[in-house]
Amino acid sequence: EMKDLKTKEYEIQYHEDDRAQRLQNVYPHLDGQINISYVNSTSHVVAWHKHVLQTDYWVCLKGSFKVGLAFPKEDGTYEVKFEYLSDKNFRMLEIPPGIYHGYKALQPESILMYHLTHKYDPSDDIRAKVGDFGESWSTENK
Repeated sequence: EMKDLKTKEYEIQYHEDDRAQRLQNVYPHLDGQINISYVNSTSHVVAWHKHVLQTDYWVCLKGSFKVGLAFPKEDGTYEVKFEYLSDKNFRMLEIPPGIYHGYKALQPESILMYHLTHKYDPSDDIRAKVGDFGESWSTENK
């Protein structure tokens, strides 16, 4: 009956640090996890990590991001490539397991939404330090 209809409210996890403000697990009833990061700093690099199980799907909702991707090579080293996500050219970037990834906002107040195929699990988060792959996050003068 109509009188038995009810809405349900979910609390959204929130995390803030020097890098960004994050809404985490926005839709907790879904498989995986959807997060939204509000990034204020254009000088900070958020990198590197990879996953064994999880695939990430990234979309820039506002501003722009330089996305670093470190692909494993047969000799055990990594090849770094950069992609750019922005609100001027909407697209989704799929990052499968095994690829180290990270980002740097190119505009203040940039917003990144990302879907994770699994709920966050620290044991599936393998980290490396910025510079470990010999990459440069700076803007090249041309």
